[in-house]
Amino acid sequence: MRLQRPFGTWDSPITARGLGGEVRLSDVGWSASTGTLVWREERSGQGVLVAGGPGLAPRDLTGGCNVRAQVGYGGGDFAVHDDAVFFAGHPDGCLYRQALATGGGAARPITPAHGKAAAPAVSPDGRWVAYVHHDSRGVDRLAVVDAHGRHWPQILAEGRDFYMQPRFSPDGRTLAWVCWDHPNMPWDGALLHVADVVTGGDRPLPLLAEPRAVAGGSDVAALQPEFGPGGELFFLSDETGWWHLYAHDLATGATRQLTQGDADHGQPAWAQGMRSFALSPDGRQAYVVRSQGGVRNLWRLDAASGAADAFGALGAYTDVDQPAVDPVTGRLAVLASSSTTAPRLVVVEPDGAERIVAHAAGETVAEAALARAEAITWPTADGETAHGLLYRPASERFQSAGLPPLVVLVHGGPTSQARSRWDPAAQFLATRGYAVLQLNYRGSSGFGRAYMQRLRGCWGVCDVQDAVSALAHLDAAGVADGRRAAIMGGSAGGYTVLQTMVTQPDAFAAGVCLYGVADLFHLARQTHKFELRYLDSLVGPLPAAAEAYRERSPVRRADRIRRPLAVFQGADDPVVPRAQSDAVVEALRRNGTPHVYHVYEGEGHGWRKAETIDHFWRTVEAFLLERVVFD
Repeated sequence: MRLQRPFGTWDSPITARGLGGEVRLSDVGWSASTGTLVWREERSGQGVLVAGGPGLAPRDLTGGCNVRAQVGYGGGDFAVHDDAVFFAGHPDGCLYRQALATGGGAARPITPAHGKAAAPAVSPDGRWVAYVHHDSRGVDRLAVVDAHGRHWPQILAEGRDFYMQPRFSPDGRTLAWVCWDHPNMPWDGALLHVADVVTGGDRPLPLLAEPRAVAGGSDVAALQPEFGPGGELFFLSDETGWWHLYAHDLATGATRQLTQGDADHGQPAWAQGMRSFALSPDGRQAYVVRSQGGVRNLWRLDAASGAADAFGALGAYTDVDQPAVDPVTGRLAVLASSSTTAPRLVVVEPDGAERIVAHAAGETVAEAALARAEAITWPTADGETAHGLLYRPASERFQSAGLPPLVVLVHGGPTSQARSRWDPAAQFLATRGYAVLQLNYRGSSGFGRAYMQRLRGCWGVCDVQDAVSALAHLDAAGVADGRRAAIMGGSAGGYTVLQTMVTQPDAFAAGVCLYGVADLFHLARQTHKFELRYLDSLVGPLPAAAEAYRERSPVRRADRIRRPLAVFQGADDPVVPRAQSDAVVEALRRNGTPHVYHVYEGEGHGWRKAETIDHFWRTVEAFLLERVVFD
């Protein structure tokens, strides 16, 4: 018999302390010469590279180094080549070389402490490392250094606002990369360039010949160039309105579309080093992530014919990411999870056998005690369709009468996506007796380019409408109690929280805002380079759109917030500076609006430290109990 207890008060096996102790698995790579598998774990803000192999116990490679690239939102932290791994260090921004062999010594820098390096790509002969460089003046470029750091780095390409994902061809004679310019974001429009690598003479480092564009444009986004073993260039593009995989013959200029259908096979390039496909050693097959309805499965594709089928070996997972293939044996490594399975690093052998190499969490909670994501849709206020993932209250020990309270979780970005993967926030809340909706409002990715672009000029409008209509839909359907509902989100999601509580002050009983955008003018002036012109498309370019900026800046109308609000902020946030949260909280104080405010020292745009995560969730739990469950 299950115990009767009010929704929201259930004892949960998902604890705040446990969430603080979870490991974040972020990327994986193979050594062709040794068969060593290398992956990155983030442990309470410390990035660590771990190496393992058949019959070998995993071991930390990088000692006291903090492995974390710092260009934009990061990513592109490391690359593996033969007997060494090359990685970006934090906070100095240098590239380091670390031997894979035991007893190989400590990592040593191969670039000077000048600016920030990311996305290292090693030439096939192991002589050079191309990488993305962001200098202290905010200038981005492609650079190259020799693999042992004996020479000063050299610029390979410059003149564009942003660079991403350099890749050498198998013969080392061609370099491919992605670049774009303000005001575009990389998913608005980005070019795929290639150039001949020029060597010889008395130069210790190569140069590039004149680059030429082979895909993408101002309104077409290309990303993730990867060369096949025969020199054919594979990449992703959204020119059809959906992310699809293409192959380009550099000799003839012919391009073939390999994937089909109304499904996304890529995702917006929010960070360096993002991968949605990998090639088999002979180039005859591609393993491609296919996204539909928030579920991301891996498909196996014949590179010649385009024939594809779901990769059955990973059928238990509803989210896969960062596929990487051993270039010798064909072993496949992926990061995989589901809504009830914490992230794992999984290796699939050529015979289909699955081997779990690393876990993000202890996985001590029974699946029956966890909430499973359900994809739902509902009509928006203006007759369109919005998407989301619903988590119903879940417990093996407790039950409740009536309808549960609801928490609407709003993802960041705003061009991001709530996916059917392990979500600590959703599980923390659902296992305490809340219904949880992960909101994929119009403007989210994963549903085609047209859906993503629906937010153009409408940020602070469509997202707010969809949050409120989701609440009304779930209330009318008898899924949750619409009178006891909170809205919660971080960054752009925090903006939606604030804007909803300003424009629809009685829709939700309370709000939880993490480092949320409050002042659009301030954001346009003060945010980091990557998003400096993002508001041009989301709201409109200044000065023409100044009135919209005033109308949609929550801080200018924070006196309208009547319901309790919890605000959380990182003291060192470069994306949404603390001043924005300070201004909102000052307005709440003036108006006597019930609120909670916490500033976490040493944290930036998101929580990394175990103690921060622990305190945050304990505070959120207490706030929701007081202001939603029992208010």
